Amino acid sequence: MDMLTGLLEGPQARGAFLLKSVLNPPWAMRIEDRAPLSVATMVRGRAWMLPDGGEPVLIAPGDVAVVRGPDPYTVADAPDTPVTVTVGPDQRCSTPEGEDVTESMALGVRTWGAAHQHAGSAVMLSGTYQAPNEIGRRLLGALPQILVRPAGAADATLIDLLASEISSEEPGQEVVLDRLLDLLLIGVLRAWPSAADSGAPAWFRAQSDPVVGPALRLLHENPAHGWTVEELAVRVGVSRASLARRFREVMGEPPVGYLTGWRLALAADMLREPDATVERVARRVGYGSAFALSAAFKRVRGMSPQAFRAGTAGPGAGPAPGPGPGGTVVLSAPAARPRPSGRG
Repeated sequence: MDMLTGLLEGPQARGAFLLKSVLNPPWAMRIEDRAPLSVATMVRGRAWMLPDGGEPVLIAPGDVAVVRGPDPYTVADAPDTPVTVTVGPDQRCSTPEGEDVTESMALGVRTWGAAHQHAGSAVMLSGTYQAPNEIGRRLLGALPQILVRPAGAADATLIDLLASEISSEEPGQEVVLDRLLDLLLIGVLRAWPSAADSGAPAWFRAQSDPVVGPALRLLHENPAHGWTVEELAVRVGVSRASLARRFREVMGEPPVGYLTGWRLALAADMLREPDATVERVARRVGYGSAFALSAAFKRVRGMSPQAFRAGTAGPGAGPAPGPGPGGTVVLSAPAARPRPSGRG
């Protein structure tokens, strides 16, 4: 298992909230749903994404934007458009006057917005991950607030397919939409580490390192194995000293320290399973007993596995803990785009 595969096992859509929004100018939506991760793309028209305290970015048809929560942001037809609708934590939509327009602006299956459309209407597709599992938290903590893959690099066929499927009610439709959303997300994230000035963390880029990359794959493929630095070095084909030095340079921690964090992330994910016991989870991630796992879990996370399970139960358990890095990253240089200057 490579680094990206391991990380992407976290934010895997399961009944994601997907919506096609039809918007007539002037429009501005304040997103306060506290979702841990969202993906948006324009089918028609353009939109400004305005993170609180960050630089606006213009999204054109075919661009794919990944937005890391839970911080609020605004999407609008122009940077100076006043907010017309606020989307709350339960995906309820309300006007600045407090009127609930969730149902009154519904246009059919997974479609919402302006009933009277015209040539200037914008069409946006969006998908919201409701609760990424624990493994995905390391990825969420590293993402910028907004990550954009321009249309020149995006998969237009995939966007067209999502646009046609999002309003359908065929059998198994929810699974189809979840996987399309995952593919859009993966496309953006695969391009992230290699992009110039992407800001991707060193450990995310490590999959291409000739020494650290193979070592990480071994740890991810069999985390329950009793790995030592010596064995890893033999398997990778370098000396113990070379592996230890290079791993610390790239990852910022020794191999055994990384393995501990990875095991505990796996354990935290497994503890969400209703029939999981601490003893069973301990064996699956490489600890000899429930006591050993509990001791490591409490040392690193400051709470026991039981306390963690109790604190993460329920629908609101998904967002990543604490704020990640801010800012907006565009993965490659698109064609010249206008700077935000109000209308016109």
